[in-house]
Amino acid sequence: MIQNIEAFWSHLEKSLFNDEFIRLTLSKPKTKGELQNIYVRLILLKNEKHLSCTFRYKTKDETRNYLFEEGVTFLRQQIPDSFLHANLFTSIQNIALEISKKGNIRFLTQPATLNKSTSLAHDKAKKRFIAPERPYLQALGITNRQGQILKEAQAKYKQIDKYIEIMDNLLTNKPLVTPIHIADMGSGKGYLTFALYDYLTHELGWNINMVGVELRPNLVDFCNNLAQKMAFEHLSFIAQDIKDYSSEKIEVLIALHACDTATDIAIAKGIQSNAQFIVCAPCCHKQVRKQMNKHNNFQSILKHGILEERQAELITDGIRALIMEYYGYSTKVFEFISSEHTGKNLMIVGTKNNYPNPDALQQVEELKQQFGIQYHYLEKLLF
Repeated sequence: MIQNIEAFWSHLEKSLFNDEFIRLTLSKPKTKGELQNIYVRLILLKNEKHLSCTFRYKTKDETRNYLFEEGVTFLRQQIPDSFLHANLFTSIQNIALEISKKGNIRFLTQPATLNKSTSLAHDKAKKRFIAPERPYLQALGITNRQGQILKEAQAKYKQIDKYIEIMDNLLTNKPLVTPIHIADMGSGKGYLTFALYDYLTHELGWNINMVGVELRPNLVDFCNNLAQKMAFEHLSFIAQDIKDYSSEKIEVLIALHACDTATDIAIAKGIQSNAQFIVCAPCCHKQVRKQMNKHNNFQSILKHGILEERQAELITDGIRALIMEYYGYSTKVFEFISSEHTGKNLMIVGTKNNYPNPDALQQVEELKQQFGIQYHYLEKLLF
């Protein structure tokens, strides 16, 4: 075990010495607490390279900068004392170190998936992840012929760009075996589907196969024609109900604004496919709301329709997150984009970590009993 850990840090030091280092991520805290991750990148301070460490807590981020020697010394203390997972990204290869709570260790390598940036600027300008000049944006009605964002499409463009920022942060912090298979459930007109495919293939240079599943044939025809026109060779769309879609392999399962139980169908397919990432932005929460018993400790406030609706949303999405945790996913529930731009702005992200939460189902049962809920649709799909 010690040899494998030392080998990992040796690779880190070598990557720094040979100018091959891109980023390092420490995850899976050994004990529960406020600190969730440490993200490490290179910056230039006073004409000298430093390791910039971003400490991600539940409610805030803190950044500390170290010279190479002190930075490596600090990071060495974190594995396995504070964190159990480390992912090193270099221009040559990706290296993963995973330690189980029982002390078992996995040391994995794969070809590099990230391109090395030449900029080490400390104060980075606000980055646009999707350039307005990309031609598919004009076809989707986001920009004009000059690549300028249309006034009426400003909110949609911000939503697209924020989505790509989230996906970049998510996907580039965990190595994936290529080609990466991505399924977008309920892809609609393809705003976010085209943007993600374009970013992963042309900006990051990844080898991916992506399919959009959409029930409306006219939208599927439009998207397939546009994909062909853009020469997006490994992006396709099919006209199908998502409950009928099947695939032997899905690494990334996406379901954005799938209505009511369609979100549960998508999550179930992601779990059953052992997807490494499940990304959902739920829409409508009718199934649980119809069952909720108002005669409980909250009856004095749930008599107001808007509060009952919001309570139903919290319970529905909270149970979804707990069920995902039961199946070995770490979960995050956060605001996708400001409600100024869209009313449906909650996002649930599940990242496969192979450490199931055995207490999750009991917590689900307690929530159901408290609010008089007979069942959650996701349970019916999985149990």
